[in-house]
Amino acid sequence: MRDDDYIYDEASGEWVPASQVAAAAPAGDDAVVVRDAVGNVLADGDQVTLIKDLTVKGAGQTLKRGTLIKSIRLTGDDQEIDCKFDGIKGLVLRAEFVRKRA
Repeated sequence: MRDDDYIYDEASGEWVPASQVAAAAPAGDDAVVVRDAVGNVLADGDQVTLIKDLTVKGAGQTLKRGTLIKSIRLTGDDQEIDCKFDGIKGLVLRAEFVRKRA
């Protein structure tokens, strides 16, 4: 980084020196919190249940409400979860259509 590099800080609405931003950024701040349809926090390995019938594009299959999805993986997006289901490869579900299983 050069001394004259500046970064726009959206929180304050000001241009600040890049060296100042790098020093002030806490480590691990980029963790995304994923919540299900009722607000429960989801984590890798959780089991979820579908709250709505979902038609899976490209698979010609419909997942029915109440279907249990085991061992989800978070993708880094706050609304998408990656999961496995029999007969469907690369299934990605929106968090708004699932509920965490207790």
